[in-house]
Amino acid sequence: MTDIRSLLPDEMKLPGYRAKQIFGWLQRKGVSSFDEMTNLPKDMRAQMAERFFIAPCEIARKQVSAMDGTVKYLFKLHDGETVESVVMGYEHGRSICVSSQAGCRMGCKFCASGQNGLARDLLAGEMLAQLHAARNDLGTAITHIVLMGMGEPLDNYDNTLRFIQLASHPDGLNISQRRISLSTCGIVPQIDRLAGERLGVTLSVSLHAPNDKIRAELMPVNRKYPMDKLLAACGRYAQTTGRRISFEYAMLRGINDSVECAEELAGRLRGQMSHVNLIPANETSAGYTKSKTEDIKAFQGVLEKHHINVTVRRSLGRDIDAACGQLRSQDTGHRSQGGHPES
Repeated sequence: MTDIRSLLPDEMKLPGYRAKQIFGWLQRKGVSSFDEMTNLPKDMRAQMAERFFIAPCEIARKQVSAMDGTVKYLFKLHDGETVESVVMGYEHGRSICVSSQAGCRMGCKFCASGQNGLARDLLAGEMLAQLHAARNDLGTAITHIVLMGMGEPLDNYDNTLRFIQLASHPDGLNISQRRISLSTCGIVPQIDRLAGERLGVTLSVSLHAPNDKIRAELMPVNRKYPMDKLLAACGRYAQTTGRRISFEYAMLRGINDSVECAEELAGRLRGQMSHVNLIPANETSAGYTKSKTEDIKAFQGVLEKHHINVTVRRSLGRDIDAACGQLRSQDTGHRSQGGHPES
């Protein structure tokens, strides 16, 4: 059976007005059963239930930060796998950090979700279901999406692309693609492929190092796609889409946070249409320690001296381990343990 929440209206093979009705129930109201579609005839609801399923996403655990109101969810999927999402409040509205996979195969050493490998890809409907479940639970609108939860979105390319199409569909949530950010560890062919889609999303690249030596130690993907190839792909993406790249840089004490690293990074990024987001990294079981505040400020100062656009990310939800993967790894009920130090 097909997950109907993953389908666009014209793929449902229904009369146009019926497809639009059902799409509205699924995407705007976030219903989890056909019985909730009360303006559809009862026999039609039964027929739909025979043809399709609506992939469930149940709240298995919820944590709310006493510090800043950040909400972290552990969601249980139909097969018992679990994924995490984080809802964060900003002046511009509420943003949700969505998972694209249960676990991750990329193996970044500082990242909680990849420490036990990949269980499976998520369907586009399962990615949307995280937003629906959180929105319905909180009773408030979610205006921004970051694909920066568990998993590597470009390793689940087709479902990620479909998710973006669904979330931005005018008959659905109608979230502007400019309010959607996609984070990748740097899969070069998929970055070029994404550029060809000519979407309005912001591409965030997890860089985390100024050179191949440090990056390869932290991120195995760098052995296949070293920094020269990655930055060249980022340049092509910016040129094709007209959208600047956001480079994510988790500050790890004694690893990548020296003034020398900052100087080298500035040299690498000179001429790139980009923005650097320095992240006081969350500490995970991998044993890395976040950089000292004074070292982060010094690093920022070097980049600013070289006219590199740079900010330091505000830390949210530290009292609830808001980095995706940390809550899932505590859950003993899933088949594989696993997000991202940046959520």
